[in-house]
Amino acid sequence: MNTGKATPTENNPRSPANIGTCSLVGAGPGDPELLTLKALKAIQAATVLLVDDLVSDAVLALAAPTARIVHVGKRGGCTSTPQAFVEKLTLMAVRDGQTVVRLKGGDPLVFGRGGEELAHLQAAGIRVEVINGITAGFAAATSLGVSLTHRNHAHGVVFITGHARPGDAATDWKALAATAHSARLTLVIYMGLSNAAHIQSELLHGLPADTPAAVLQNVSLPGQRCACTTLGALHTTIEREQLASPCIMVIGDVLHGLMQLPLPAALCA
Repeated sequence: MNTGKATPTENNPRSPANIGTCSLVGAGPGDPELLTLKALKAIQAATVLLVDDLVSDAVLALAAPTARIVHVGKRGGCTSTPQAFVEKLTLMAVRDGQTVVRLKGGDPLVFGRGGEELAHLQAAGIRVEVINGITAGFAAATSLGVSLTHRNHAHGVVFITGHARPGDAATDWKALAATAHSARLTLVIYMGLSNAAHIQSELLHGLPADTPAAVLQNVSLPGQRCACTTLGALHTTIEREQLASPCIMVIGDVLHGLMQLPLPAALCA
């Protein structure tokens, strides 16, 4: 029977008594007050933190002064730590007897490669605890004061990445738009800023040009910016307001009336 506990092998010489622990922890969208209590306790107890690029300094400040913080971030268009190396570092630290926190922005299992890391560690016989975090899509909607599934406007919500892995088939945005229109779905797009012109063009095959849209940069952080627009003006708005990653795009009828609401932290186009 597989208990999930590490056992001594040629590739894993440490005994179960000496093995460390590992948690995949969601750091949320950036505001440290949005951490769960369980995430806070894990961060404070960690001896080694392997940290993604989008984890805020305010969250890292909660770690113990003696903790070793290793930045292993990944950002589109930037030099990134290879995924295999991240997994190797994590495994080495656990086998060295450390209390390891793999700290990931948002939720560790939502567009954070957490599934890959979880599977790698479990295959090596390491028990892993996953501690959920608030994903940026939820925080974006809250900052706008809208419900992603307001029953008057939407029957559901789709969280989707705008940045496919090299070699993967591209998202069929036309089909998604048709489904979103017929099923009344809100679209929440992560990592789509660099591909915004293409995404807009494809979505317009199934959604009206006047469909409300919002683009939010640095969600939940003091420097958050927001542009409120329409699908037809999405890319033009992003360029005019000079919005930059990390951004979340929200598209759908749940945003109706947003232009009439007071948004003190927003740039409403």
